Order: sequence, then C-alpha cells, then structure tokens
Amino acid sequence: MRNIYLFLLRNSVLILFLILQFVSLYSLFNFNRFHEAALNMVASEIAGAVYRNTDKVESYLSLQSENNSLREQNARLLSLMPSGNILPDTGVTIVSKTIRIDSTSVAGQFNYLPARIISNSVFLQQNYMIIHRGREQGIEPNLAVVAPDGIIGTVVSAGANMSTVMSLLHRQSKVIAVLKKGSGLGEISWDGKDPGLLNLRKIPTTVEVNKGDSVVTSPYSDKFPPGYTIGIVERVEKDQETNTYLLWVRSSVDFNTVQHAFVVKNRLQEEIDQINKTIIRE
Repeated sequence: MRNIYLFLLRNSVLILFLILQFVSLYSLFNFNRFHEAALNMVASEIAGAVYRNTDKVESYLSLQSENNSLREQNARLLSLMPSGNILPDTGVTIVSKTIRIDSTSVAGQFNYLPARIISNSVFLQQNYMIIHRGREQGIEPNLAVVAPDGIIGTVVSAGANMSTVMSLLHRQSKVIAVLKKGSGLGEISWDGKDPGLLNLRKIPTTVEVNKGDSVVTSPYSDKFPPGYTIGIVERVEKDQETNTYLLWVRSSVDFNTVQHAFVVKNRLQEEIDQINKTIIRE
C-alpha cells in the first residue's frame, strides 16, 4: 500500500495532466460538432482498415475449404452434363384399370469424384500420379481421371485412401479419340519426349485435318465421357507406311502444374464388361 502511495505521489503531476487532458478531449469531441464529426471519420477509417486486413487473413485461411467446396460442386455439375446422361430407348408402360402412364427417366451415366493430386512425374518414360482418394472413397482400378480442362489418365491401383494413376504421359497409355468436328477415329498416345505433345494416330488420309482442330474423347470409349477435351492439333504429318495421318496434339492439360482432378465412374461399366466377356467367350 505504501508503494502505491509513493508511486501516486511521485507521479501526481503527470496523472493530473492526463486526467485534465482526458476531460478536455472528452469535452471537445462531445460538445463540438465539428471535432465530433472529425473524430468519427478518423475512427471509421481506422476500423475499416482493421476490418479489411482481418477479412484478408480470414479469406486466406478459408481458401482450402472453399476450394474443396468448389471441387465438390464442379463434380456434381459435371455429373449432370447432357453427355453423361442415359436416355432410355423406350418408355415404361404401367396399366392399372384404364389408366396408362408413360414415363421416361434420365439417369447420369458418369459420376465425377473430386480428387487432389499429391504426386506427379512428367519426365520419365512411364509416368504415374498419386491422388488422395482411394477405395474408401469409391475408387477402383480402370476408372478414368480427368482435369477441368482435359483428360489425365487411368487408375491402375487403389489403396484405402490413395490411388495410383497411369498418366497420359505413359508409353503404354492408349485412348480412343476423334476430331471434334465429327470425323476421324484414332488413338492418342505419347512418344516419351515432350510432355506437352501427344500423338494421334490411325486417322485416315481421306479425313480433312487442319492445324488448330480440336481432339476429344470418342463416344466409343467405355471409360472417358464422350467429347471430353484432349488437345489441339499442332502439326499434321503423313505416315507413308499405313497411309494414315500422324497428328501432333498439344495437350489441353499442363501436366507440369496440374493439381486437381476428377475420377470418372461409368455406371454402365459392369454391364459393358459382362457383354465384352460374353463376346470373347463366343
């Protein structure tokens, strides 16, 4: 108690000055409209600056959750695309007394599951990726993997929570492709050199091909959704031995920077596999 008394006595002049200063400022800003308005303006600017910086920090910290939410939303929207819908060939007729009901349903043929790429190689002859999604999230081998701007590869093995994808930049990777303008059926592969250039082979020379033509997945592919982007024709050459075109296609996916993907599940895959087995046995 004695120390507090000595402190107040020793600093009494300063304490009195501060009290009088506070009273003066309080009177100035509360009984003078001009100074009151000026104080409010300064206070608003300071508060606004603080709130803006706080909002920037909060926005940065929430980017991960927002990105995950957007990928989930994109997956749902891709699953609803017309190219991924199954239209029944005939309606179902239900007869009850004299009432007939014809119904046609539309079901999504392809489901898109968002995934994050956590490992990727581009400069080997056999390149693979690892995605952060596995059996527990519905992944299994032979499913197609695509990016928002093009195809990536095929799942070759699935662990509990991670899966291995054979990249399109793999010497054994083969994908059926067509020219977007509606003609020419060929096969996309990689020659092991430039990770940005793919080869489209087996296009007949009777087909008109020009630099800048778009190349997309074929409707005959059982893994990839039809019409999904692969790349743009950059160079056209003729294979004299087979009398077909060899097209150099600039991939629409930048394999050096790709980070996010969608795993595509074909709801008809099991039925297609059963039919193929029946054909092989016959």
